[in-house]
Amino acid sequence: MKNYSPFYQKVWKACSKIPRGQTRTYGQLAKAIGHPGAARAVGQALAANPFAPRVPCHRVVCTDGSLGGYSAPGGVHKKRLLLRREWSSLGKRGVPLSSPFDSLRSLRTTPRPGAKSRARHLGQDRGPSRGVA
Repeated sequence: MKNYSPFYQKVWKACSKIPRGQTRTYGQLAKAIGHPGAARAVGQALAANPFAPRVPCHRVVCTDGSLGGYSAPGGVHKKRLLLRREWSSLGKRGVPLSSPFDSLRSLRTTPRPGAKSRARHLGQDRGPSRGVA
């Protein structure tokens, strides 16, 4: 781990402390390591995580309840599967959630209704053609 930046090390160490069957948001992890505005940088550090599953980056989700990314083989579908397996192995039903209002949402791969599409924000949303008919 010493070959990586101090920031990445902090992220991975904090992530490794997330208990089995629980989740944290990228923002919560950023705040926990003393960088409250660095949620995206936390995501980048987790995407580069070479220590999975010892550093369980699948336990980190977006604030809106969506799963976010997962760079390991299987992508977000694998992330969802890992979370559900952990949750059910603890004898719990439903999905692992971490905040008081999480019971109102499920772990999903799409943003909450009404949220801006990241693809649209990045100018990648093709949408319907507006050409002349």
